[in-house]
Amino acid sequence: MVNCCGLVTVKNEPVPLKSIVVEVSVQGHVATVSSTLQYENQEQSPLEAIFVFPLPGEAAVCRFSAKIGQTEVVAEVQEKQKAQEQYDDALSSGQQAFLLEESDESPDVFKLSVGSLPPGEKASVSLDYVTELAVQADDGLRLCLPAVLNPRYQPQGSDSGSGGSAQLSSVPAGSVPYSLSLRAHVSSPHPISRVESNCPLDPLNYLNTEKTQATVSLAAGHQFDRDVELLLYYKDTHQPTAIVEAAQASAKPGSLMGDPVVMLSLYPEFPKDVMSSMTSHGEFLFVVDRSGSMECPMHLGSGSQDRISSARETLLLLLKSLPMGCYFNIIGFGSSYESFFPKSVEYSQKTMDEALQKVKGMRADLGGTEILQPLKHIYSQPCLPDQPRQLFLFTDGEVGNTKEVLDLVKTNAGSHRCFSFGIGEGASTALISGVAKQARGHAQFITGQDRMQPKVMQSLRFALQPAVVDISVKWNVPKEVSVTLLSPPIRVVFQGQRALLYAQLTGESSGDTEGSVTVKYSLAKQPVENQLSFSLKPAEDTGMTVHRLGARTLIQSLEVEEREQDGEKEGAKEKVIELSVQSGVSSAFTAFIAVHKGDGEALQGQLLRRHVPTPMLYHSSMLMMQQCAMPMLMACSLRSVPALDDLEVFGYDYNCSEDFDSPASTSKPVRDPLLQLISLQKASGSWVLEAALAEVLVKTEEEVSKPKPAQVDQEVWATVLALVWLYGFKMEAQEEWQFLAMKAVSWIQAQKVASVSECVQAGNTLLGCQVQKDTLGL
Repeated sequence: MVNCCGLVTVKNEPVPLKSIVVEVSVQGHVATVSSTLQYENQEQSPLEAIFVFPLPGEAAVCRFSAKIGQTEVVAEVQEKQKAQEQYDDALSSGQQAFLLEESDESPDVFKLSVGSLPPGEKASVSLDYVTELAVQADDGLRLCLPAVLNPRYQPQGSDSGSGGSAQLSSVPAGSVPYSLSLRAHVSSPHPISRVESNCPLDPLNYLNTEKTQATVSLAAGHQFDRDVELLLYYKDTHQPTAIVEAAQASAKPGSLMGDPVVMLSLYPEFPKDVMSSMTSHGEFLFVVDRSGSMECPMHLGSGSQDRISSARETLLLLLKSLPMGCYFNIIGFGSSYESFFPKSVEYSQKTMDEALQKVKGMRADLGGTEILQPLKHIYSQPCLPDQPRQLFLFTDGEVGNTKEVLDLVKTNAGSHRCFSFGIGEGASTALISGVAKQARGHAQFITGQDRMQPKVMQSLRFALQPAVVDISVKWNVPKEVSVTLLSPPIRVVFQGQRALLYAQLTGESSGDTEGSVTVKYSLAKQPVENQLSFSLKPAEDTGMTVHRLGARTLIQSLEVEEREQDGEKEGAKEKVIELSVQSGVSSAFTAFIAVHKGDGEALQGQLLRRHVPTPMLYHSSMLMMQQCAMPMLMACSLRSVPALDDLEVFGYDYNCSEDFDSPASTSKPVRDPLLQLISLQKASGSWVLEAALAEVLVKTEEEVSKPKPAQVDQEVWATVLALVWLYGFKMEAQEEWQFLAMKAVSWIQAQKVASVSECVQAGNTLLGCQVQKDTLGL
């Protein structure tokens, strides 16, 4: 099962990597992550080890050092070609060398070349990076330390040898021969409410009575079978902040590192009346990954639903929740792509029914994962007048040309918003977060035991709600001080989204020690204004976190500019290299290089290359198909159940992985009553009084029809019953059905029913509930 790229066999032999130690320092919305990797050459020959190292997409690598024996060498940033030549020269002359560079395809994959280690020698490599923490829909801040790198699919025609993808080694998750320890120190201007994780944690330890500082550690025994994710929750998170970081003492004034840098955070709170106002316009495009990896389970536990089934249920919810008057289409992609309709169609009962029939037949049968072509197809279609384009992208994020995809999305950012969903362990943060950021949308990650549906419906809420627009930022500083923006201007902020703006402060004021910034914006046509003060002479900070994140932001903009110029001009590339070398922040055109000269003697013996295994959930498409498909095929064939195409897709919890001899295996598939009820709703928002509705309510048709008030229409009565049942029995899943309930209420109100109170009372009596009319929104 272990693939070592054919260079060295590792069967029953130890690998060079022994342990990983991680220290995390969180300051509010940003973090510094310091990791140390320990190596040991247990071969009889000198060894060159290569480790492919996954990092968050927004990370800025800022320190890299190597220690061989008792000698430490700190790396420096150089232009990439120059660094590679120096690395090769060092190896050929028998010196130890360390090289760190970005993968050409994806900025969240770094290739770590450890260089030549003498037999029996130990080496440790230390890597520091800074990153912005992603904001989750529930106001949590997400820090992801990728311990799992799923295989990146390489589209046809790409040069597989140019990146790290083709050189990945893989071993089954849970048998990785090295260990991980992680400790986090959290500091915030506001009290820390709690810290959660998808991995076991030791208890949170507060360091002061205000609860603004705390430490937390990963519990021992991590299995490397998932990303390590920390979710941080603060009080008063919606208050804007302006933090100034002092200049680096050794840097030249006027340069980025030689001037103070200010970080402005904007995370607006949306009032309840704004949250409840919904638009009825929009073109909604649901772009769904149908590659082979979508056949895999959502998580590794028993009874886990596969990803494509979860996507089908999610599309059912989305199609039922869309407003009348909008337009929509569904595009499935893999090695090729398929659209449900030639172009977006108006949402109606007819088009919704047609789409639902096609959703039922959706399979993970389109081969590999190529997102670029379907996106090009979408962007080639003209936008519809007065129907803002909203794109929902679902993928397990296993692509090899992330930068090309992000460039395309950025070029078309003015015409649409993109809401992206990373499904399963190991989804690329660079891809999922990148497309959402470039297209002014929101990214969500669905890992572990997470259900896809609540997170997707949260994003639909963002798409249907008004956004913060007309944003202006005015800096008020003494005339001797100038402000240079390092970030692109903030144009729009959605509910649940946080915007960070970095700016360089050049020059000194003899008198004033304070500046301020005025932020104005409009929300639901109401003007909002905030003024924040900040110090022009902050205390020294050796961390330089804000400076480096500001440098990373500017570098990313310049890298895109250089790719758009396609090498015609050297300006942008030269600026990136200059900025990268000055700030110590890596870029696509630079690399960290460290050479240890040793005692000057050349190493004896043949040089071997050993790839350090990277844990992967599914290391080849064949193994993945065997693991995912065989249990289902065996279980289904042994039970003599109908073919998959004949099974009703919606309304069943069909679990083929249970024990064949258990009592449940002889019973009919279990219906999920909530999905069954949702599938019965009409596009207008109403329900019809029919046998299938009575079955969901666990009543006979006669029991449901009899209590109907005499003057009330059957459809109104059925719709009231559905609402009472939802509010009476399914409040824990309200996020999933809130929009279709709002549609139902709007439909009832449009019927101008005189006896709504009598209907609700009769519905409560029939179903044994106590739901108030006001609760329903009637």
